[in-house]
Amino acid sequence: MKISWLDARSLGDAKEAILQEALHYRLEGIVAEDPADFADLPPTLTKVLLPRKELPAEFGDASVVIVDPAVHGVTPAELALTYPDIEFGRFVEIIDAPTLEDACESARTEKWSVLLFRDPTKIPLEIVIAAAARAKGSMITVAKDVEEAEIIFGVLEHGSDGVMMAPASVGDAAKLKAAATADVPDLDLVELTVEKTEHIGMGERACVDTCTYFREDEGILVGSHSKGMILCVSETHPLPYMPTRPFRVNAGAIHSYTLSKDERTNYLSELKAGSKVLAVDIKGQTRLVTVGRVKIESRPLISIDAVAPNGQRVNLILQDDWHVRVLGPGGVVLNSTELKPGDTVLGFLPSEDRHVGYPIDEFCLEK
Repeated sequence: MKISWLDARSLGDAKEAILQEALHYRLEGIVAEDPADFADLPPTLTKVLLPRKELPAEFGDASVVIVDPAVHGVTPAELALTYPDIEFGRFVEIIDAPTLEDACESARTEKWSVLLFRDPTKIPLEIVIAAAARAKGSMITVAKDVEEAEIIFGVLEHGSDGVMMAPASVGDAAKLKAAATADVPDLDLVELTVEKTEHIGMGERACVDTCTYFREDEGILVGSHSKGMILCVSETHPLPYMPTRPFRVNAGAIHSYTLSKDERTNYLSELKAGSKVLAVDIKGQTRLVTVGRVKIESRPLISIDAVAPNGQRVNLILQDDWHVRVLGPGGVVLNSTELKPGDTVLGFLPSEDRHVGYPIDEFCLEK
């Protein structure tokens, strides 16, 4: 999980409400420039002192103090000798090559580094992340809004360790925390035994083209019912007559469910450019990927019925063609038209019913 710091140094009339929101959503830290601002904050919160001008005579309840040696005339190492119970870090504003090198050095050596990148490009941040890949300290990058925070968390697939952001209004603290906790949990896949396949005639199916290359043992979970899905493999494996398309999953009929962010299900028919879907590998490891396009076309369809060890039945309707495939144990690629009773496929059994895609504990019968 990433670190989320709320910059409270310039909040206006909504300051009290925003601070209460930050406490409610359990942001990790509050940044202030006056130690008195920490007086009513709980001890579980990281209290970050980041003065823009001179350092105060005392640090009060601050647990982390960030200094800019050029402004404050002292280094984190020098302060640590005098205040051994406080953690110190360095603020660096990156505007050119020398300050970029300062940021790299800080990220490699300091306990905390707070970095402000003045230019909109994320290339300097990429350089700092790469330079500090083996460092033990934490790098906090300043974001102007939640949208930039989400980008910062994903740079180089690792992202900054945390983000510091001054919220513009009530609600931004909650959104920042959501961006910081966007990691998706792994899933417990099960082995399903095929009971029957049936050619069911024409219908619309959806190819989900993403902005990501899938691995050979990876795809998306798709099913006719929200409580049972089968792992459909991407087109990463060679096919006759056509090139591989490792960004694509020929996923199933348009009514089918797939998993997306926050454990929500989406119909394949409602996915569009910019949607998020959950990529899943044969070990149940997951990651969110972005949809670039969905192709819905009329094709012959095949229905696959399978059963889980607990007796639960799962259905998946796919395009009725040999090149449309699912995954079995160990990453075995199974052509849908060659599946027969007794074959084993990988699947997932969500435990909750759904209302507009969100998990909910209620009675729901799907047939």
